[in-house]
Amino acid sequence: MTSLRAVTVDLGEHSSPTGIMDYLVRDDVLCWVRRGGGLVGFGEVARFTDAGPGRFQTAARWWRELQQDAEVDNPVGLPGTGLVAFGSFAFSKTSGHASRLIVPQVVVGLGEQGCWLTYITDDDGADLSAETAEAALAGWLDEISAERGAETADRLHPGQVSESAYKAAVAAGVQKIAGGGLSKLVLARDVIADLSSPIATAQVLRELAIRYQDCWTYSVDGLIGSTPEMLIKVENNVARARVLAGTLDRANTHKIDGESDAAYAERVLAGSEKQQHEHEIAIDSLTRKLQPYTSEMTSHSEPFVLELPNVWHLASDVSAELSTNGGHAPSSLELAEAVHPTAAVCGTPTEVAGALIRELEQMDRGPYAGPVGWTDGAGNGEWGIALRGAVVESPTRVRLYAGCGIVDASTPEAELAETWAKFRPMIEALGLRR
Repeated sequence: MTSLRAVTVDLGEHSSPTGIMDYLVRDDVLCWVRRGGGLVGFGEVARFTDAGPGRFQTAARWWRELQQDAEVDNPVGLPGTGLVAFGSFAFSKTSGHASRLIVPQVVVGLGEQGCWLTYITDDDGADLSAETAEAALAGWLDEISAERGAETADRLHPGQVSESAYKAAVAAGVQKIAGGGLSKLVLARDVIADLSSPIATAQVLRELAIRYQDCWTYSVDGLIGSTPEMLIKVENNVARARVLAGTLDRANTHKIDGESDAAYAERVLAGSEKQQHEHEIAIDSLTRKLQPYTSEMTSHSEPFVLELPNVWHLASDVSAELSTNGGHAPSSLELAEAVHPTAAVCGTPTEVAGALIRELEQMDRGPYAGPVGWTDGAGNGEWGIALRGAVVESPTRVRLYAGCGIVDASTPEAELAETWAKFRPMIEALGLRR
């Protein structure tokens, strides 16, 4: 395995009003961005890929071995400094899609405690200095992406799962739930965007980051999007998660005269027995899987309504103190394996729902609904669920994914409409019309 060397330097305060988004200027960028902060990576010095049920464990082993042999100069010492890898993992253990970790050459980070720059190399003779790091960053910023102009020939058409096939799958899922054996199932479908000119990924990411500031905008090797759901975040031995289940389309409201948006969402979403039931299953799934790794855990007794530009969600935040066995707390990568997949993207019981997804969906989700995010050498990291996103399959073809939680009260027509609401962030960021 290649030995890596890294240096992290303090850049002080970043005064730009758009924050880390200033660095979303290349179509091949790696990123994890929220509210102007986060990480942006350029280039590649090491890569891991694997598929199958052991993908998380082999990735974690590769990452540990890479760190053991590395020379790291990191006086900053914050989460996201030193050696960092961006990653995405296939949703299913049966998927042929390659899960991956990518170590960039340059990482720019911005958080509450300041801004930093990390330079990573496999060159034994490279100078590890602030000047070298800044020169490497400047080299990547020299070539920036051209913004895409107005288009007239872009097309959106069915992918592997047509609308009629999706409704049939939902109906079959409801029937299975009614027959017992499982209480929730998540079913997804895809649509394809064929573009008349190459996608300007950096522009799409900026659109998402600006419009969906409460979400985590991600880009890892052609997987792009802006997820509202945090699978697991680890910072200094504290784990956090945000669980979503229960959705209301903001474009299709039936408000009472004089009713505010907030009051409408509270009445229809929080007051719905179906939505509350779906959310309760999702939060129970996460906390049950997380419990063995914690010494103390807290979560809201009641979900809150999360307002996004396209939908409202029922949401719950969970935090937990991680237990240390033999002085070792579980890393973000280990916890991502432990809690994936949650009921929010699979169903419950997990094995029953997973098998039924493979039977009814009739498609390989690839990285959709799998963990996406980053990890550092200290075990810190943030892994979201790859939702509200797409896979760039070629410069002019993008595959979008969306899914819905199915319970006994679900109807095919309503779930189909919900998928269109969830497609909307990517459709709008791509400049398309339905």
